[in-house]
Amino acid sequence: MGLEKETLDARIFMDEDELNHSTVPMLTEKTFDNSPDRDPKRLNSHLKIEFEDVIGEPDTTHSFDRVWVCSTALFEISKYLIYKVLTVLLAVPLAFVMGILFAVLSCLHIWIMMPFAKTCMMILPSVQKIWKGVTDSFIAPLFASMGRCMSSINIQLDRD
Repeated sequence: MGLEKETLDARIFMDEDELNHSTVPMLTEKTFDNSPDRDPKRLNSHLKIEFEDVIGEPDTTHSFDRVWVCSTALFEISKYLIYKVLTVLLAVPLAFVMGILFAVLSCLHIWIMMPFAKTCMMILPSVQKIWKGVTDSFIAPLFASMGRCMSSINIQLDRD
């Protein structure tokens, strides 16, 4: 197989013997070992659910073997097919929505939250000095006076 690059397009040239002429479907030739790892950070490792993780029969209670095999097959096929159908219907729209959501959150964080936080950190020493002056000038004398006034109050409880 060769690749020829042109100015506007690319063409692939294949020899006739490189084509697959077998009668075996391509789906059966696919192996999972060659597929790329779509979850390299193991975000969804907890979702590896097998039939035995959901349904289990104790040794004292068993269904017919054919029922067990059919149930297992139906579970695996329905899990596989429904996941495929849901991803066909929902993957692209949800990826679009998640892309917009993360773009908006990133923009808000970069352009609003971080400048606001940095501004607050720059202003904080000045605000701290002003607050200490206000507290020392107005609030501390007020509460000191209230404390002196309240210290002369004496309460006695009598039981009658």
